[in-house]
Amino acid sequence: MTILGSRSGSQILRTFLPDQTVDLRGEIYRVAEWSAPSAIQVDTDLVRRHLLREVGAWIAHDTDGGMGDDLLRNAAVEVVELEEARGVTVERYPQVWLCRVCKRIGKSLDRACRCGQRKWGQLHFVGIHDCGAITEPWIKRCEVHDDVKVVIPKSAKAADITFVCPVCDKLTMQGLGFNKRCACGDGSVRWNVHKARAVYTPRGMVLINPPRPEHREGLKLAGGARKALVWLAEGLTAARPADVTAKQTKEEFLAKLIGDGMDPTFAATMADMAEQGGQLAKPGDHPIDQLSADRRAEAEREAVDVAMALAESRTPTTALRGGTPGDALDVRYRTSYPGALARAGIDGLDLVDRFPVLSAMYGYTRGDDDPAKCRLVPFRRKRGGYRLYGNLAETEAFLVRLDPARVATWLSSRGHRLASWTPGNGDPVAARVAVLQSAVVPSKRDDPSVGSVGTDLLKLVHTYAHRFIRQAAVFSGIERDALSEYLVPAHLGFFVYAAARGDFVLGGMQAVFESNLDDLLGAFVDAEHRCPLDPGCNRGSGACSACVHLGEPSCRFFNRFLDRSVLFGTDGYLRPPVNR
Repeated sequence: MTILGSRSGSQILRTFLPDQTVDLRGEIYRVAEWSAPSAIQVDTDLVRRHLLREVGAWIAHDTDGGMGDDLLRNAAVEVVELEEARGVTVERYPQVWLCRVCKRIGKSLDRACRCGQRKWGQLHFVGIHDCGAITEPWIKRCEVHDDVKVVIPKSAKAADITFVCPVCDKLTMQGLGFNKRCACGDGSVRWNVHKARAVYTPRGMVLINPPRPEHREGLKLAGGARKALVWLAEGLTAARPADVTAKQTKEEFLAKLIGDGMDPTFAATMADMAEQGGQLAKPGDHPIDQLSADRRAEAEREAVDVAMALAESRTPTTALRGGTPGDALDVRYRTSYPGALARAGIDGLDLVDRFPVLSAMYGYTRGDDDPAKCRLVPFRRKRGGYRLYGNLAETEAFLVRLDPARVATWLSSRGHRLASWTPGNGDPVAARVAVLQSAVVPSKRDDPSVGSVGTDLLKLVHTYAHRFIRQAAVFSGIERDALSEYLVPAHLGFFVYAAARGDFVLGGMQAVFESNLDDLLGAFVDAEHRCPLDPGCNRGSGACSACVHLGEPSCRFFNRFLDRSVLFGTDGYLRPPVNR
């Protein structure tokens, strides 16, 4: 085995995936496989649920390669990570050999060129089709001299490439082959440079994966998803879901007893006795019971994600104390921090020093980016089912939660009616429940121009997260591309975490949290909010690479659902005072 180079695990996750072409030492290779990767312990039900959501656009257009149906049938799903000692196996591709000296196209890598040299490179064009196929170009040779060389044009268009005989100068071929049919029978292949985005677009997702299974089991014992939702609806005032005083419902108590191995008949008797004794929650005991079944199910899923993210560690700003009561730092925590949070419209900000985030790639597409026009090619296991290539990390993060009453008031000012809530109602729990019931958050592929409560809410949370990341990068000393977002818009919040790439500074986020968070929030509100490209940017979407956009790995929404006006427009979230 020849070692061709080394890359970090995070680089390999996006640029060395199966069937992807890569440049190594001036030559072109195609990834054959990850050599003996290691399995990552995951909650497979959680992974399936996230996968179904991620591939939903392809399922809707029947371009998912059957993945949706397989997942609904509980097909096997595994997540693996790179085994650094074994690395990645690659092979030379495309095998169209180009003499670096005279530009002849050779027949074999093992023989010298007719010019006498043996300096073979490769023609760096490949053919692709929306079905996921990739093919090598076939180059026609001179029929008399059995020879051919390439004439590279100044343009990068494959159609402008010409091939001539180096002996008689006869044109043998223009372009790389027009209307060459794909093997699938549905259209022609298109030629492009092998590193072009259209040739191979990896498809992945990010999810919170509890580092230890006992955290999820502990949540079940504490009352499950309902308890997690109550915890979030009440503003995380308790240290953890288990400390919330809300009772279990009869259905949750019964399911827990049966899940613990109790006979169903006896479990039902125990549940009846607990209900008669007033030990269980009654319908309507808590405001979350007002939620419809579908809205509650979605809210509970996100609440469980947040609970798992905070299971290892969580430090709210209210827990910060100076070295000595009354010293300058202690006064800053008790006065400057709360004032800065309120001015920024933040209900709470927590430091999570062990944020368990899993980045996983589940397949790729070629050609058009529209799921209606390209076919998803999922990564499959040799023994059936699906394989995801991932990277599990525990890193620093902030959890930022916006003020629920202020968000509800802002949504109302934009003409939205929230269920069971009226302007002026300052109850934070009522505001959170009203938003949960009224806001159906769009997916990242939905149309941002379609007005709804969910669209405006997503634009607010997403734009806030991007501006926060830009300011946090400056104050923490962490490269902007090394910070990423994880949105929980229905719960009016988002995580900002330090990804395992770029110039990641360990402890940078904690240092800001403990020393000058108020300065960061002050800059967030007061720093220049106009775009250098205004008025063009403002007249367009209100967001661009000069003002709000982030690098692709940092933003999971493709820099969509962004608009500076939701923060700083005439009715922006940060423009008016808290009480309108």
